[in-house]
Order: sequence, then structure tokens, then C-alpha cells
Amino acid sequence: MERISRGPGALTAQRLLGIRRGIEKESLRALSTGALAMTPHPRALGSALTHPNITTDFSESQVELITGVHQNVEDCLTELQDVQQATFAALGDELLWVSSMPCGLPADDAIPLGQYGSSNVGQSKTVYRRGLGHRYGRRMQTISGIHYNWSLPDVASEDYFGLIRNFRRHAFLLLYLFGASPAVCSTFVAGRQHQLQALNAHTMYLPYATSLRMGRLGYQSDAQASLAVSYNSLEGYAYSLHGALTKPYPAYQAIGVQSPEGQYLQLGTSLLQIENEFYGTIRPKRVIFPGERPLHALRERGVEYVEVRLMDLDPFEPVGINAQTMRFLDVFLLHCLQTDSPPDTPEEIVALSHNQQAVAERGRQPGLMLECGDTKIALKDWGHTIVEEMRPLAQQLDAAHGGTLYLQALDAAVQGLDQPDTLPSARVLDVMQKDFNGSFVAFVRAQSERLKRDTLASAVSAEKAERFKTLAEASWADQNKIESADTMPFDIYLKTYLDPKRLLAKSA
Repeated sequence: MERISRGPGALTAQRLLGIRRGIEKESLRALSTGALAMTPHPRALGSALTHPNITTDFSESQVELITGVHQNVEDCLTELQDVQQATFAALGDELLWVSSMPCGLPADDAIPLGQYGSSNVGQSKTVYRRGLGHRYGRRMQTISGIHYNWSLPDVASEDYFGLIRNFRRHAFLLLYLFGASPAVCSTFVAGRQHQLQALNAHTMYLPYATSLRMGRLGYQSDAQASLAVSYNSLEGYAYSLHGALTKPYPAYQAIGVQSPEGQYLQLGTSLLQIENEFYGTIRPKRVIFPGERPLHALRERGVEYVEVRLMDLDPFEPVGINAQTMRFLDVFLLHCLQTDSPPDTPEEIVALSHNQQAVAERGRQPGLMLECGDTKIALKDWGHTIVEEMRPLAQQLDAAHGGTLYLQALDAAVQGLDQPDTLPSARVLDVMQKDFNGSFVAFVRAQSERLKRDTLASAVSAEKAERFKTLAEASWADQNKIESADTMPFDIYLKTYLDPKRLLAKSA
């Protein structure tokens, strides 16, 4: 078997077995009617500020489930299933919405912001979300997805940035294979300009779409599109973000930081309030210390892992993703890491944006052509080339683990390239039209109800139930400690946290 040795060091079996992955899964809480649940985050789930596994994302109605870090794909999925089961036990009559595109939404300003208590850090999290609402609208923030956190031992920051550049070049393949959001509830686009077609009175779609979540209707921002972020080095990336975090942006200056009544409207007036506001299909990440700025951590200690951010929730899978998809991601990320990765250019960055929009909105269109350097290439042909290049890596992973599961994941991708009607995005539209009269809400509601029934029908061990009860109680105690320890007025805390000096490495 050929040993791939390009890139950062040879891939020994020991290194391959050292791959670490973790999952963050977002889901809206919904009512049985298909409308957004407007209730507070259930108290039995613990504090959204401090619970290690269960928090909220943008909205109080948007649950985020978090696994630990795992060497084994199945162990990671099992933990996610356990966390989801514990969540369902506290939901009462509510559902977890199984689609990335939201359920029926109320008026934009009625969508509830995440609440994290009275501490300075808790208040700042809510203010940040209020700012996102003013900047982009709250509806956009209710889109949900799966984030896949991934690392390989002994990889330098420079090599992770090579991975990121290649990931961005080839991300179209993930959108095509795993996109599962070709349709939306009409409330999502009410009052907005869009190119969608009506599937029925309350459902909008595009016939060849794979992931409307990752297209122009999803996580897009004209302001951020003006950001020329380069991924050629940690220094260049940090410099780009530093400017976006510190320079005032006129449109956000117009919003102001506080209302005349003194309510904070946003954290600041820069293009990005904090690092997390930067939208990208993949991010370089590092575990931070309490109170530390993420950009400082990256500059100080380098990249520790990458966060893949473009995966839709698969409404046909109990936790939104399955083991085969995770294995494909493992091989895909290894391929991005091990393949030559030339520097990106402003022209290439524009082309990648065009490719992303084309695949998100028309990915299953027969003969779709994508931009590749100075030429155009058929999505299907380019996809096949990438998958074939991945085969030696899948063989090495299978040899290290004993089995053929990684090669099977590639075979499934080949089937998806050759038979677009087998893809999740095609299946969603097919079932929606055959069984639900073209209704997005009716389809997702039925899938969500089935998931809840199946999850609650599975017995929970007394030990697991007790463990999650203990975690919830401990999280409330931790929140109380943080609130009791606060002595600094909020405006001083905010000024201190947002001080540009805290973005720099100590040596700077």
C-alpha cells in the first residue's frame, strides 16, 4: 500500500489512531404545531452559561448539545445520543427541530435572545446576541447546524492553515454530499428579497438546492464580505481579524452601543463585536482560558484544532449526523492536510464564494460547472477526482483501525456523485412532496416527533439520569459562584474585555 508522506510528517498508524473529534449540535425547540417554542431554556437542563454539554446558541429557544473530545467515532456519537436523550427528558411537550432551517418563526424582534444570568460574562453574552440581531436580523441566527471539531497529533499552525486553504477549495463537495436544507418555511423569507420558488402556500425551495443554509439566504453578510481574510498564515489571519475587531464600521456606529434608555444594543461598533461573529466554513481554534480572548490564545499558543462549520443537520439521522459521514470528514480533512496547499489569492477567494453559492443553490443541477483556477470543471468530475485522491488515506485509516469502514464512506460518496437522487437534499424534497403535500413544516414536524418518540422509548439507565441531574445542579451552583464573585460594574468589565491590547500575544 502506498504511504502518503506529503505534508506535515508521515501518517503512522499511531498518529491516525490519535485523531480527535467532537461535535456541537444546534437545534431549535419547537411546539407540536411547528412554531418556535418561546419558553425559557428548561431549568432541568442546567445553566446555559456553565453546563459542559448543554447550552444555548443565539436564541433562548436554540439548544446546543456538546460532546467531549473522542478518539473513537462511535464513542463520540454515543455521547451525543446520551446528551440528546437527557435533553428530551426535560422538554415536556416540546420538540427538537431536526432541520437546519428554522420552524415557523414569530416577528423578528420577538425571537428570544439567549439568557445567561446576571454576571458580567452572562450579560455580555446576551448583549452580543442583541447586537447580532441588530446587525443581521434574528431570523438568520436561528439557522442551526453541526460543528465538527477535529485535530491530528503533531500538526503545526502553519500546516493547519494549509488544511484550511484546501478545505475552502474543496468544501463544495461537502455541501453537495451532505447538504440537507433545500427548502424553508415561508416565514423565514417574509419581507426579504430572494430567488426561491413556491413549493406550496407555506414552503419555498429551489429544485436543485443542497444547502440553503450555506447560500445567500443563510449565514451571509455584506459587511463581512468586505473582509479580505487570508488563510496564508496565522499572522495574516490574526491581522485581518484584529482590524475587524478594532476598527469602527459606519453601519454599526449608526446603531450605537447603548439606547437612550441605557440598554446595551451591541458590544461595540467594530465590524466584528467578538471573534465568534466571523462567519466561515471552517475556523482555526484553540481552547481558551477563562476570560481570554480567542485571538490572543491563537497568537500566543497556535492552532490546536479546526472547527468545520458547514454541516447541515440531516433530518433522517437521530442526532443529525451518522458515523459514515464522520468518517468521510476524517478522510476529507486528512486529504486537505496532506495535499499541497498553495497560498490563496483575492481572486481565488472570490471564486470560492461563487462555487459555494452555486452548489448551495444548484448543486444537484445536471452538468453544474464550478470555477477552478482559470478554467471551469464539472462538479461531478472534480468530486470524483477528490474522492479518488482520498482513497490511499482511507486505506491507511482502515489498516490502522482494522476494517473497511473508511473506504465504505468513500464508496457512499461516489454513489452520491453518480446518483444525486440519493443525497439528503434530494430525499428531503422527495419525501416532502410525496407524503406531506410539499409542506416543509409538516415534514420536519413529523420527523421531529418521530425522533422524540424513538428517543424517549429507549430506556435511560439510572446511572445516566443521575449523572445528568448532577451536572445540571452543579452548573447552577457554578453560575451562582460567578455571579457572587462579580464586583466590577458591567461597563468597566466590557471596556476591559474589549481592550484591543488583549487581542495581542504577550510578546507583541
